[in-house]
Amino acid sequence: MIELNFQKKLHGSQGEMLLDISMHIKKGEFLALSGISGSGKTTLLRILAGLDDADGTINVDGERWLDYKTSLVPQKRQIGFVFQEFALFTNMSVEENLLFVKNDKALASRLLEITQLTQLKNRYPESLSGGQKQRVALCRAMMNRPKILLLDEPLSALDPSMRTSLQQEILTLHQEFHTTTIMVSHDPSEIYKLASKVALLENGKIIKMGSAKELLLKMSGSQKFSFSGELLEIKKVDVIRIGIIAIGQQLVEVVLTQNEAKELKVGDRVTISTKAFTPTLS
Repeated sequence: MIELNFQKKLHGSQGEMLLDISMHIKKGEFLALSGISGSGKTTLLRILAGLDDADGTINVDGERWLDYKTSLVPQKRQIGFVFQEFALFTNMSVEENLLFVKNDKALASRLLEITQLTQLKNRYPESLSGGQKQRVALCRAMMNRPKILLLDEPLSALDPSMRTSLQQEILTLHQEFHTTTIMVSHDPSEIYKLASKVALLENGKIIKMGSAKELLLKMSGSQKFSFSGELLEIKKVDVIRIGIIAIGQQLVEVVLTQNEAKELKVGDRVTISTKAFTPTLS
């Protein structure tokens, strides 16, 4: 069990903000932290890892990592941390990057096998793709068999197909090593696929917590589906107006009513929903 109860003053784009966290995370859980940029997600991870200070307490499996008198140093917190940046040792091979953390060739071999890097173990980072480098970073974070694996948007710079592949490998590592995993992500599909619980942060506070289904499937009334996106363009086609809307990495065209065409402007965040929905899957 991980018990977090701490506060920290932050200076964000909207001015001073108090990060005020009180939550419990079960051992072996996969928790996703969601919310707009600047809501405190990365700082929460850094405080848990001991990289930033805070006022309050952190207890992990009965061990006190933080209180009002002391703070356990990061090296003793049994944390694995994967950032957006790879931060690999360029003068070491893939295998050497792992063994630098812990001289356990059997564990390194198993991690490389799970992440499909066995054939690349003697290669150096500069010869690897972005996805391969992130796989190495993930393996290296697991070399100490951490109690807690912290992932700060580790897949955000990768293309969709590579993200999908790495998501499965993250899930495999989480399940095989029974690690408590906490991940920051802005990708709803990624959160839905990986997380057993989601915490939504806003202005430094957890405003909602529940399963991915409860928080991400925003159904209301008799609506059959609902998506949020950005209005990129309003164009006239014959006598109607068409809105071009970006939803994730997809562009969709929607016929606008006269009132919608007058009230909406390019750059608006809009929600698309419908009551009649007969999808075709192929």
